[in-house]
Amino acid sequence: MKSNYMKSNYKKILNILLTLALCICFTSCNKSTTSKNKNMSAATGWAINSKKGGFKHNTNYKGQETPPNMALVEGGTYTKGRVQDDPMRDWNNTPNQQHVQSFYMDETEVTNIMYLEYLDWLKRNYPPEDENFRRIYYNALPDTLVWRNKLGYSEDMVNNYLRHPAFSDYPVVGVSWIQAHEFSEWRSDRYQELILERAGYITKGSKIDSVSSTSTFSTDTYVLIPNSTYGGNTNVLRGKASKGPDSLPPASASRETGLISPKFRLPTESEWEYAALGLNELRDFNLYRGRKKYPWQGQYTRTGQRKNLGDQLANFKNSDGDYGGIAGWSDDGADITNQVRSYQANGFGLYDMAGNVAEWVADVYRPIVDDEFNDFNYFRGNDYKKFSIGPDGKAKVVGVDDIEYKTLSNGKRVATRLPGEIAVEDITEEDTRYRTQFNQGYNVNFRDGDFLSSRNYDPENRKLERASGSDEETRGMYKSPSYEDANPSTPEFDYDPSENKTTLINDQARVYKGGSWKDRAYWLDPAQRRFYPQDQATDFIGFRCAMSRVGSKTFNMKKSRN
Repeated sequence: MKSNYMKSNYKKILNILLTLALCICFTSCNKSTTSKNKNMSAATGWAINSKKGGFKHNTNYKGQETPPNMALVEGGTYTKGRVQDDPMRDWNNTPNQQHVQSFYMDETEVTNIMYLEYLDWLKRNYPPEDENFRRIYYNALPDTLVWRNKLGYSEDMVNNYLRHPAFSDYPVVGVSWIQAHEFSEWRSDRYQELILERAGYITKGSKIDSVSSTSTFSTDTYVLIPNSTYGGNTNVLRGKASKGPDSLPPASASRETGLISPKFRLPTESEWEYAALGLNELRDFNLYRGRKKYPWQGQYTRTGQRKNLGDQLANFKNSDGDYGGIAGWSDDGADITNQVRSYQANGFGLYDMAGNVAEWVADVYRPIVDDEFNDFNYFRGNDYKKFSIGPDGKAKVVGVDDIEYKTLSNGKRVATRLPGEIAVEDITEEDTRYRTQFNQGYNVNFRDGDFLSSRNYDPENRKLERASGSDEETRGMYKSPSYEDANPSTPEFDYDPSENKTTLINDQARVYKGGSWKDRAYWLDPAQRRFYPQDQATDFIGFRCAMSRVGSKTFNMKKSRN
């Protein structure tokens, strides 16, 4: 009996093993050819990356590298908007559910030393002594006079805050939205140069030794017409990975190589608010639904941890006449701005998402978020452009004599396209023909305003306008003051005093988020939103950069979840 029982068990075990073996066999047989050989096409069976030529693609891509000073913000859904008390009764950010994709964001605000590196690069390559370049450097300088006050002494801040080593790691201020945007563009190209140098597509040291006003690197130029970068000096492009016969142009890194990085940019308002909340550390339903008031846990500005009980968790104005507390027992350790990383990071590893300085975001300001039309990566400010194509069918590269300037309302002329970059132009009706997702390049005013709340709204005229096809007068809700550029070469500005003006909101008003060293605790809520002209600066608004993530949502999709 015992032997029969054992034989029966042996048979069962053998059957199980045979079943497992068959499953493994079938599984391996059903695998695609690409899983066995990444260099074989699943479409044609042809070889990819063959030495004999043919289709080239990076089949061993390891994922996007985290840029310097940045942290990954894993995308997700959240309740955007203010859910706490609204004593000011403006409700310009009513709660709505949004979803953002994963992106990278600076752990800290852009600091004085980071911005000084930018100024140094501009000064070396576009010397302000040269009349052709004078505006490039000087109009990139932060406005240090923002520290002045009619009834306050701040001359030492005017002279020292930007350049003195004592303030190197303090957030840069006095920077307009336009200046912050141009810094992001510059940072993108310098980071891309580093990537290509490390990969061997650019000779070592060329990013400094081979650069001048007529020989610079632009990412867009490198992707479209590689041999036009560095003023056409192809020797710079003959690194270890791109060497070849001198009779042939050097090999370049295309987007297929995975070496062309997304660009640095200002974060959108949705991205900034989501990142500031740091919801990844909180899975509670009520918090997910929008009950989180600050970037840290809890409903108060002081920490409850025993080791530093009572310390402030951000740099802000405590009360009238109290910017830092009592000497020897400081509430927040700062009277103006403070050194970055002085307070604990939020759940995403980001510092100073409340207090220290408020921060520019990319969005054009409007009181209402139109979530009914779009609840995915919401952003207002899209102004699509296209690269200019010359008669030869190639993209136009900006020369020294073709520098593009933007005339601001304060009279400054800021360079927007520098030598070596690709010229851009507006999208035309022909470019948008038969498109369903957008029909024009300039989309800032899309679904803009509430007609009934505009003092210019006239129902009868509105009917006539619709019938005649005219939509100009009453559709614009925001009748804001404007500046007329009399002569771009010698800017003379006349303020428009029209009595029809109803608001300060216009297409040049940008959102800034977060409280600052000059703000009370009310403004520390990430949902708070204010606006300021894009060409003006203050002593309490700084910025940080973001970068889109390409590929997977996160580093590890197998992590544990609640």
